[in-house]
Amino acid sequence: MRRLPLIGLPTDRKQIGAHPYQTVGEKYLRAIIDSGCGTPLLLPSLDPPLPLAAVLEQFDGLFLTGSYSNIEPHHYSDEPSYVGNFHDPARDRTTLALIRLAITMQVPILAVCRGFQEVNVALGGSLLQKVHETPGYADHREDEQQTLDQQYAPAHPVDLVPGGWLAAIAGCQRVSVNSLHGQGIGVLGRDLLVEARAGDGLIEAIRLDAPLPFLLAVQWHPEWKMLENPFYLGIFQAFAKAAQARAQSRNPTP
Repeated sequence: MRRLPLIGLPTDRKQIGAHPYQTVGEKYLRAIIDSGCGTPLLLPSLDPPLPLAAVLEQFDGLFLTGSYSNIEPHHYSDEPSYVGNFHDPARDRTTLALIRLAITMQVPILAVCRGFQEVNVALGGSLLQKVHETPGYADHREDEQQTLDQQYAPAHPVDLVPGGWLAAIAGCQRVSVNSLHGQGIGVLGRDLLVEARAGDGLIEAIRLDAPLPFLLAVQWHPEWKMLENPFYLGIFQAFAKAAQARAQSRNPTP
């Protein structure tokens, strides 16, 4: 019997009461399961990190999720963090090194929201700490007074790069996506190609400029009601195909 691919999800380190906890949003776990990507396994974000090379050897893919925290700006700039900016240093130490190592070890990666930003920073890019206060850009944040369905509803169109991975998945060059982020890409990281932009020019999706490993990152949240959105589902299915190929190469069928 063919083994299901094992998909690692780095966790968030959150203080709940007097104790730190390792957490991940259930919607991300459901997306991995419901899309057929494989079995989700949590990868604790610790400081110091786990031995990441040994951990990655066990995985057929990495799913870098969104989070309420933002990457500490000292990882990409000498500018200070703004007051009230919530950080997770343990996740930063885990994911930024993990991404570079996964590329070297050719482990497929799908990244969304914070994960999208982590990919860019891990490869030497920078972020805009407040997109809505940056001249020329729109406000990409959600209205937290709305219901979740309203917050995650399509918010604006993105233009997909002709000939890109996302254009092939969508079967067109423009789609509407949700938008729930305050930060975004400033300078694009090395070895990354733009896959989509918002109407204001903000980069909304990127991929690695190499056939292997599969690395696709989007600023929006395709995990939300994925089974009701063929484009969102197609993103996960593309990742599933890459994870299945790695699983098969590591565990060939007799």
